[in-house]
Amino acid sequence: MKTFFDELYESYHHDLFQYLIYMVRDRDLAEDLVQEVYIKVLKSYQSFDGRSTEKTWLLSIARHVAIDHFRKQKRKRNRIMDFFDWNEKGEQLKDYASLPDEIAIQNDEMKQVYKALDNCTIDQRNVIIFRFIQGLSIQETAEILNWSESKVKTTQHRGMRALKEMMDKPVEGGGAA
Repeated sequence: MKTFFDELYESYHHDLFQYLIYMVRDRDLAEDLVQEVYIKVLKSYQSFDGRSTEKTWLLSIARHVAIDHFRKQKRKRNRIMDFFDWNEKGEQLKDYASLPDEIAIQNDEMKQVYKALDNCTIDQRNVIIFRFIQGLSIQETAEILNWSESKVKTTQHRGMRALKEMMDKPVEGGGAA
């Protein structure tokens, strides 16, 4: 078992960490979630049947860990929102944390694309990260997400359209009023 785990770690740790950091945009949190993934892998390695590649299996587990994290955050946020009396309509809590150094790419256009990912749905973000950042095929992405290939293609198309719309918007403070 140890050799199986070691091989998984050596082969896919970077991809796993990169996926999670793109999803949660926080290095410390991504490291914690990676540990959760490895705990799940250790508990369920015997259930890996080889129908998919090790990479898609591992990223599928990572996806579920990220979804669980977002669900917990949503429940926590709802409890906070219920606790406070929000009189102004539309007031929201925002995270203004800066991007991790490893992701803050020197190219301004890539920074803009990364920020524009925030305007995509979680499903669109998943597909864009798997397809274009992780370099997975449509079939592999469909396996990880447990979707049909046509759903992956549709979600990819909508996500790319949302990114393009954000990229076409003028930069605040740089254009005419």
